[in-house]
Amino acid sequence: QVHLVESGGGLVQAGGSLRISCVASGNTADIGAVGWYREAPGKRREEVAILRALQRGHFADIADSVQGRFHPSWDSASNTVHLQLNDLRPEDTAVYICYAEQPITPLSIHSYWGPGTQVTVSS
Repeated sequence: QVHLVESGGGLVQAGGSLRISCVASGNTADIGAVGWYREAPGKRREEVAILRALQRGHFADIADSVQGRFHPSWDSASNTVHLQLNDLRPEDTAVYICYAEQPITPLSIHSYWGPGTQVTVSS
């Protein structure tokens, strides 16, 4: 079991920056991927930035809508995934939800979700 807790959300003006973080605890040894989704009112949950192949170095999958503005990073010493959000826009307003996955079999995974942290961008 993996437990995820986010921090660092808040209110920021358009064009500003914010850093949100998520600490993973519990059985973290085999985490294969970590990252962030977001959910805005009336919209579907969307993938924002995921770091994959965590145990073999890693590479990032970043959504086109935030490419060049949002930057994920992983601190293996503290089991913390960060997301640096730059050049924020009102359309980035959402609950940002931490995500992690562990392999169960070669063909299946177990997904874990945090409770989320609110990011609000004012125009």
